[in-house]
Formats: sequence, structure tokens, C-alpha cells
Amino acid sequence: MRGVWYAVPVTLARLIPRLPGQTGRSRRRAARNTFETVARIGYGARGLVYLSAGVLTLLAVLDRTDGAAGAREALAWLSQQPFGRAWLFLAGAGLLAFVSWRGLQAVFDADHEGRDWRGASTRLSQAFSGLGYAFLALSAFRLLLHPPADPLAEQAATGRERAEQLLSLPLGNWLLVGIGLCIAGVGLANVIKAWRADFTEYLACSADLCRRVAPLARAGYMARGLAWLPLAALVVLAGIHARPADVTSFGAALDAVERQPAGAWFLVPAALGFMAFGAFSFVEARFRRIRPPARVLPS
Repeated sequence: MRGVWYAVPVTLARLIPRLPGQTGRSRRRAARNTFETVARIGYGARGLVYLSAGVLTLLAVLDRTDGAAGAREALAWLSQQPFGRAWLFLAGAGLLAFVSWRGLQAVFDADHEGRDWRGASTRLSQAFSGLGYAFLALSAFRLLLHPPADPLAEQAATGRERAEQLLSLPLGNWLLVGIGLCIAGVGLANVIKAWRADFTEYLACSADLCRRVAPLARAGYMARGLAWLPLAALVVLAGIHARPADVTSFGAALDAVERQPAGAWFLVPAALGFMAFGAFSFVEARFRRIRPPARVLPS
């Protein structure tokens, strides 16, 4: 994965045409602008996906749609709208752009996090985030190339099939429990980040605007973190009881929460949090400081 992330930005820099009479400094500036544009497109694509997921989840609480939605369910919903193939292509391409930016952050330390414990943990989380969005982008292109009749049902069936394969392995039930605990860890990490992180640190905007948009990020990360916990619980229970049928999709796990007494009291804040996270992604698309490392720029 490190090799892929290393090759993508270097190749992108080499694809920038050398104009007649162009100096090395102007070519580096053009490469820097290209990387910045790619990163901003990536943040915008992430915003589109999570804003869609939040709207769909809120509509599910109001019984206006079939069920709650995570990022993959939002892509499936986009595929069924007018011009759905165009939406999927734009979302997939934008998410790949975001993956390339995550690679610059994790591998090339674009944000100058350093190599101490705090910097290394931040870059590691950025690498795992990039890997997750890479799978999400692949899901978008898979829907684009082979659109199923019922994308949501296929996602749940795929989860159960993978759980069956895992349970067939030696100690497979404990592996499934471990995966569930990892999912819970991702959720808790988002909750902790919501409380501790300074989300305005990398924004190039006025102090007043930064103060106004920071709550969007806190609400978004809190909602994302808490929303992972129901799925984590289902996966852990599937491993303990060796029942692959318990493994389902992110959206179906939220649906299971909604069916509980007072489940809507959990789902409405989750929906609003997803929308807040999408809105903050759009803020980052406009105001995020993007500093491509010198190592990936043309010499």
C-alpha cells in the first residue's frame, strides 16, 4: 500500500505537461496547484456522501425511505437517482482523489505531523482512513459497472457471506469477535477525536468563521463514532454465537437500533451528525490548508 501511495502522487506530478519556456519554479507551482485541487475535490466528495447518508437516515426516521444509511448505502441510493451513473462516477473519482490526499498525509507527512508518538498515530489513522475510502471508491465503481437489482440487499448478503467464510476457519469465531472489537475501536477513536481534536488547526479562515464551523466537526465525528457501535456489537455477537446471519450492513445495523424502544432518539442525532460531518467536509474543501510535500513536486 505504501508503494501505491508513493507512486500515485509522483506519477500525477509527472503527468503535468511541461510548457515551452516554463521554469522549474512555475512547474512546481502548477504541480502544487494540481495536488491542492485534487485534495479539495476529495473533501467535496466525502461531504456529498455523508450529507446524503445523513439525509437518508433522517428520512428513514420519518418513514419516508426504506432504511437508515451509511456511506455505502448512500452510494447505492445515488445509483438509483436520475443520472445515477454520473453521480456514481463523480463520487468514485472524488473519493479516489481523497485517497491520494490521505496518502500524501500518511506517507509523505503533508501536514508536518512529525515522527513522534502523536504524529505517528495521526499518520497511521490517516492511512487506515485512506484504505477505508479506497474500498468505498471501489464500491462506487462496482455499482457503476455491475449495478445489482437491490444494492442494499446485496451489501447485507455480502457481509453474511464473508462472515461464513471467516467462521469456517480455525478460531474463526474469535477472528470475527476481533473484527467487531476493531470496529468498536474505530468508533471510540472518532468519539475521542470529537472531544479532543482542534478542528480549526488546519483551516485557513477567519477566527470567527473557524469558531462557527468547529461544532460541525465535533458533532460529525461524535455521530460517526457512535454509529459504528451497533454494527460492532452485531459482529461481536455473531462471532460469539457463530451466527453469520447477525452480520449485516452499516445501514441495517442502524435500522436495528431504530426498531428498539426510543431508537429514534439515537438515530435522529446520528442523522444530524452525518449531515454536520458532510457540511464540515465542504468547509474543508474550501478552507483546508493543502501543502503538498516537496518530495512529490517536479524537480
